[in-house]
Amino acid sequence: MSGHQYDENMSEQLPLPITNRVICSTRAEARAFLATRMTMRELHAGDVLYEECQPFDHAIFPHRGVISLLARMEDGRTVEKASIGNEGFLGFTYLRGGRGAIGLTVVQIDGYASFLRMSDLDEAMETFTCVRYAMLLYSKALISQLMELVACNGLHSATQRVARWLLHADDRMNGSDFPLTQEALSQVLGLRRATVSASCSQLSKNGAIRYSRGMISVSDRTRLRSFSCECYDRITARSYPITPDFSPATRNDDD
Repeated sequence: MSGHQYDENMSEQLPLPITNRVICSTRAEARAFLATRMTMRELHAGDVLYEECQPFDHAIFPHRGVISLLARMEDGRTVEKASIGNEGFLGFTYLRGGRGAIGLTVVQIDGYASFLRMSDLDEAMETFTCVRYAMLLYSKALISQLMELVACNGLHSATQRVARWLLHADDRMNGSDFPLTQEALSQVLGLRRATVSASCSQLSKNGAIRYSRGMISVSDRTRLRSFSCECYDRITARSYPITPDFSPATRNDDD
């Protein structure tokens, strides 16, 4: 796994829109409080946000981009336990008594996020019931994703899993092109790079995606969904429990 340790001193406050659905689901007064405490920073592919078991100092709320929680084996191989985009936040184990990350936490697709100190998160949850409710609800959804991925990794083909992951990425990037190497995708899915290359080639030849020089564009969501397993719909249904109007299931696949 290549990349570098994230350094908060390298980033500055950015004037970018807040689109994280956990934050947006809270009441106006709670959002106003959070806005005074959060710092918005860029996320760069390869950034290591937390090592496994590293204590949290910030909760991280992505607005754009994709973060992976990875299991790393002794021989260096990795596979994704779960992924987080603008539907959720990083730090959910803190709410359930855990103090550290449950996996190697790496940015997979560039974006930006709001960082909130854990002491400020505690204050927000004590002050605003809606904040605690939104975070607990998302935490439940992420646990469901973790369990669903166990079944997906064991039962479904490489191409089905590649298609599922790309659909989730497309949801989180709101249909925009995004940079992603086949090497990164192979590390996320625990597959050989040649296997990922063959799957991407199949999806491209069938008009589901366009792939060029490390940039991926979903050109036909309906076709891409036809290659994906049912886990995409199952995970999506569980990942948007707070603000269903945001759910990709409501998007027109022809948009």
